[in-house]
This record gives sequence, C-alpha cells and structure tokens, in this order.
Amino acid sequence: HRKAEKKQKRYYSGKKKRPTLKSQVVVDKQSQRVICTHFCKGKQHDFKLYQSSNVRPMRETEVKVDSGYQGAQHGHAKTSLPIKKKKGQALSSEAKQVNQQRASQRALNEHIIGRLKRFKIISCRYRNRRKRFTLRFNLIAGIHNFELGD
Repeated sequence: HRKAEKKQKRYYSGKKKRPTLKSQVVVDKQSQRVICTHFCKGKQHDFKLYQSSNVRPMRETEVKVDSGYQGAQHGHAKTSLPIKKKKGQALSSEAKQVNQQRASQRALNEHIIGRLKRFKIISCRYRNRRKRFTLRFNLIAGIHNFELGD
C-alpha cells in the first residue's frame, strides 16, 4: 500500500484534496476548435503547466487567460489577465468592468471545456490508468473538433 500511496502523493492536489490530473486546453476563438492540449500531475501550478507545454503564440495573437497564469504577460505582450486588487485596497469600478469584460471574452473557452466535460470521463473521477488519460482526452477533443465540421 505504501508504494501506491507514494504514487498518489505525486498527483495530490491541495485545492481538490485528492489525487488529480491537470489539463490545459488551447482554443481558437474563430473556429472554436481545440488546437492543443497538455497534461501534468495535479500538484503543478497552472503557469508551470503553461511553461512546460511549450505553447508559444505568435506575436499578433491575443492570449486571454485567467489569474492562474500570472507571469504569462512577460513572455507574450498581447496577454490579457484579470486585474488583481492591491493588498488592503478594493478594486475600482473601472477595474471591475475591465475584469468583467475580460471574463466574458474568456467565456468561449469555458463553454468549450464544458462541452468536453460532457464526456463524463473528464469531469468525474478517472479510474483508469493515468497513462491513458492523455490519449482519451485528446480523442474527446478530436470528437469535439469533428462535430464542428468544416
């Protein structure tokens, strides 16, 4: 049992309080297709996952990410992140409006992730081999892209 516990510890996510697998999905806004996926152990931070994925968008491409990707703006000039409040201060109404606008632009990504999660293998507890998760996730992304048609 100790060997299995050690393996699970590598995948343990403090946020979810259980062993998890983390996935990153890159989506094209125009075609709504999943362009790229990358996976890691649940313990890893979102930005570290982004760095290890070696996704390098072109200069003219606008990248819209959530606050888990703090630091992505240093590697790509056209990265839009939510505005964070300063310690002990509240966000101004203009900053809240900007955050709301940026969140609505990211909503398309969340809708596509929701479509992928309709396949319960992604949204529910994964009870199969971890090695096969990437294959199955990519197959589901392929089915999603196929359903969109040309």
